Amino acid sequence: MSQPSLLIVDDEAGVRESIRLIFGKDFRLQEARSSEEAIRRAREERPEIILLDILMPGSNGLDTLKQLKAIHPAGQVIMLTALNTARTAFTAKESGAFDYVTKPFDVDELRLRVSRALERTQLSSELERLKEEVGRKYGIENIVGKSKLMLDVYKVVSMVAGKKSTVLITGESGTGKELIARAIHYNSDRRAKPFVVVNCAALPDTLIESELFGYEKGAFTNAHQRKVGHFELAHGGTLFLDEIGELGLATQAKFLRAVEMETFTRLGGTEEIKVDVRVIAASNRDVEKLASTGGFRRDLFYRLNVVALHLPLLRERKDDISLLLDHFLRLKAQESSVSPKILSTEVVDCMMSYPWPGNIRELENLVERLTILTPHETVMPADLPEGMRFRDQTVALKERVLQGSRPLSEAVDEFEKEVILKALQKTGFNQTKAASLLGTSRRVLRYRIEKLQISENDLSPDHTKLSG
Repeated sequence: MSQPSLLIVDDEAGVRESIRLIFGKDFRLQEARSSEEAIRRAREERPEIILLDILMPGSNGLDTLKQLKAIHPAGQVIMLTALNTARTAFTAKESGAFDYVTKPFDVDELRLRVSRALERTQLSSELERLKEEVGRKYGIENIVGKSKLMLDVYKVVSMVAGKKSTVLITGESGTGKELIARAIHYNSDRRAKPFVVVNCAALPDTLIESELFGYEKGAFTNAHQRKVGHFELAHGGTLFLDEIGELGLATQAKFLRAVEMETFTRLGGTEEIKVDVRVIAASNRDVEKLASTGGFRRDLFYRLNVVALHLPLLRERKDDISLLLDHFLRLKAQESSVSPKILSTEVVDCMMSYPWPGNIRELENLVERLTILTPHETVMPADLPEGMRFRDQTVALKERVLQGSRPLSEAVDEFEKEVILKALQKTGFNQTKAASLLGTSRRVLRYRIEKLQISENDLSPDHTKLSG
């Protein structure tokens, strides 16, 4: 790992020599005797730390500081100042300096200030790296899906990302509404600013207004200090309101004004607070229908619905299921530090025919479960949840009947046998309990067991396999 760099800016050779002796082993050192040379070296070398004398012949240290921060914002500047210019050093901190040290400086104190400045630099670098990583993660090209329905979604996201228009995203739970909202944010010029999420369904009516707009000290019982609301926290960035259909009518009125005027007041306050916020809302309900029946303000609906974006169900984009499976198998394996599981052909067929009522979220959670709990490399049908396996058998049976390869009477018997076996399996082959579970009498159940020739031997793991 390369050493961090430190630029010494001082016209006194003795000071530069002292600093060389202190930091020569830990830093790559550069020196400058004037402001002009300092600016040139900062532009070329991009040092992590700059030690800048506040008083040098023919230059103003504060002006030099401003120029250095303009060309190299990531560099942390520590001012070197005589005791009688300490007030100026305070001004320097307000102008962007990380800290200051008075001359003649204490070696331990200087080491401490430089160490803290280096920590700040490293944290800033890590933050920038994480921002870039998040930006790439939510890049449109990184959202999984190549179906026609999703390509239409990407097209809208690309068109609206650079605008400030409000967006209303609709779709069932688990279809990826927040993911698309983040994609809009991180592909806009607001990407470096906050993306603030408010789940309206998770907050009671008594709290939602204070969460959105904040409150002043003493606004209500237990309001012991001022609280900044989500609207204010999102200044310069994006406010994402999930499940907007759950917002109460009273709060909707204040929210509408805040969206239209970009101003609001905290609870218990009188000051108008100005904000620059882009609003994206989402709902798994038909907000337009809610508005037509009085459950949602029409004017707020029209204000939010400037750009409408509907996300398809996973079962409507079957072409994407295999892509999503591959993506989550790799992702969950990486998160668990294991090798990705392999899905057998039967498992893939089962997943392709499954309706996915929980959409992408259900698929992701299933892959995580299989990654953690499957003890072998290849996932087999027996590793799938019972409901998914049983439904797959029912679908296969239905298809064989419709194709004419299986008489209806045989199919009915086979289906009935599967249902009875499931009930017996759940009750430990206790016929009385199984009959109760099936809503029939023990006598009728015993008759069907004998007719269908069901025995405890059928309760092996293989009993779920369909014959011919």
